[in-house]
Amino acid sequence: MSTATSPLRPLVLLHGWGLSAAVWKPLLGHLQPQRAVHLPDLPGHGNAAPAGETLASWADALLPALPDDGVLVGWSLGAQLALELAQRHPEKVARLVLIGASPRFTMCEDWPHGLSGATLDDFRAQFDSAPEATQRRFVALQSLGDRARKQVANTLTDSLTPADSSHHAALANGLRLLAETDLRPRLSRIAQPARLLHGSEDKLMPVTAAEWLAGQLPGGRLSVFGQSGHAPFLSRPADCAGLIEGFADE
Repeated sequence: MSTATSPLRPLVLLHGWGLSAAVWKPLLGHLQPQRAVHLPDLPGHGNAAPAGETLASWADALLPALPDDGVLVGWSLGAQLALELAQRHPEKVARLVLIGASPRFTMCEDWPHGLSGATLDDFRAQFDSAPEATQRRFVALQSLGDRARKQVANTLTDSLTPADSSHHAALANGLRLLAETDLRPRLSRIAQPARLLHGSEDKLMPVTAAEWLAGQLPGGRLSVFGQSGHAPFLSRPADCAGLIEGFADE
């Protein structure tokens, strides 16, 4: 889905933890066919080689997939990578669309908008001993609260990166990044306009995290989808596509 002559800004879609670029398939059918769309797998996910252990090293590994003047559409961990890319390589990023996003996934004394540290620690410990069961649990949490819960869960399940020996270390490191990353101190470095999309019933990242984040980013605007969970682009693909493309070409 690309063209060398399209005047439309290209999109780069960055998926979340444990999945692959296949998760975007329901959204793709609602995007203009003449728009260039880039679908990289995150490091160590899908068919992508692993990268280092830091969010910065993952972002740098994604850099070759970024076209000039592109719009990064990041979901969940992919949203954190989009924010990292925007401040590390601003010349490559024109705009940001952040879905189910938060600058920090775990709660702390000055951040009530996330999962408890104990919950993510439990995920990490379970992943070491029962990775497939952990992925199923994560899928259930991401689809919880969505009006199309079964459909969302099925798409997520079909898009999982296998938790086999070739992917296990990278997936475990991704969970560590979710547990430890805090982008709040660096948000002031981001100059690109941002649009945020969030499900009102998101049980992984509360909408209050997106409300706070929208207030910290240039021209940050938040659209909340009722009866949607952590992946509104799966249950409301046409609505999300319209907002993404409208913002991309402003």
